[in-house]
Amino acid sequence: MQRIGIGYDIHKLIQGRDLIIGGVKITHEKGLLGHSDADVLIHAIIDAMLGALALDDIGTLFPDTDASYKDADSTILLKKVFKIIKDKGFSIVNIDSNIIAQEPKMMPYIPKMKSALAQILGIKPNDISIKAKTKENLDAVGQKLAIEANAVVLLENKG
Repeated sequence: MQRIGIGYDIHKLIQGRDLIIGGVKITHEKGLLGHSDADVLIHAIIDAMLGALALDDIGTLFPDTDASYKDADSTILLKKVFKIIKDKGFSIVNIDSNIIAQEPKMMPYIPKMKSALAQILGIKPNDISIKAKTKENLDAVGQKLAIEANAVVLLENKG
């Protein structure tokens, strides 16, 4: 049996924070505002994984009212969700995702992101698609005020 899920996330860019996307630190003068490290790509992937199995979303599972998740490394949250997926007998077939940012340029970081995510999720980097998009200077992302991501995950239960 196969199940598909979609995820989305957006965070505001601010001074004084590291920019972490796909588990990779990106050189930029601003970072993303959030309770955790605000990794929009990992958050979108987590929501897609949870959605595929009709489970609660990332905010319910890791609420911003819980101090233990303050500045949390999103790769750790991803590992926890992947364990839930595995415990339910599912594995990841593939991930298709977009990072939408006017700047910085994401392309130089995508191979590292794919490698980091593949290692956590026990799949090959070529099972992960990460595309970099802009908003052509439109809306909050296009005005360099935010970065967003979306992801689709296909899960399979061979049992």
